[in-house]
Amino acid sequence: MIRIRRGGDRGHADHGWLDTWHTFSFGDYHDSAHTNFRALRVMNEDRVQPGQGFGMHGHRNMEIVTYVLEGALEHRDSLGNGSILKPGELQRMTAGTGIRHSEFNPSATDPTHLYQIWLDPDREGLPPGYEQRTLPPDEGRGHWRLVASPDGRDDSLTIHQNARIWLVTLDRSQAAEHELAPNRHAWLQVLRGEVALQGFSLVAGDGAAVSDESQLKLQATSPAEIMLFDLA
Repeated sequence: MIRIRRGGDRGHADHGWLDTWHTFSFGDYHDSAHTNFRALRVMNEDRVQPGQGFGMHGHRNMEIVTYVLEGALEHRDSLGNGSILKPGELQRMTAGTGIRHSEFNPSATDPTHLYQIWLDPDREGLPPGYEQRTLPPDEGRGHWRLVASPDGRDDSLTIHQNARIWLVTLDRSQAAEHELAPNRHAWLQVLRGEVALQGFSLVAGDGAAVSDESQLKLQATSPAEIMLFDLA
């Protein structure tokens, strides 16, 4: 079974400095039909204006993954980490018993386009933690690249949940397949471009919840980038 979540149907808020879309209920946006999918709790697509951002604030008991599509994002946290994420870079922050961080667009001229994803952890009270990875330009081009997993295999981020996150970049007409083991589920998010998914046409911002399927078959109808969550 595949259920489509159209990008235009997501929660939306334009704060001037921040234009944000919420796939699931978040902040002041609540939709009882879209509160989560399995362990996936938040999928926010944000565009942050130059010189703007989120001041220091706190989180607890959440696995937070950030992926920058365009521009840059400056991160600082209460563990002493400080870095600037650029396109093709991912970050994992385990909030655990409590962490505070800030996120700003350091550019004076260019906006930042990013996805921030929250997953419920497999247990509460974890020690706070931080990781960052840079994807080489050709990794994930034409084939799935594992970017987050419970055991950190293949140089992926380590997330504390029975979930795996994959990325793929496809040229027009290129195809990709993903096998789902029994009792596994998937969420597919189109980050850029357009793809066909087993009879459905999806464009950037669209998502798909997948259950009771053994295989996913994708074909790009324009150059595209897709993020896939393989979930218990």
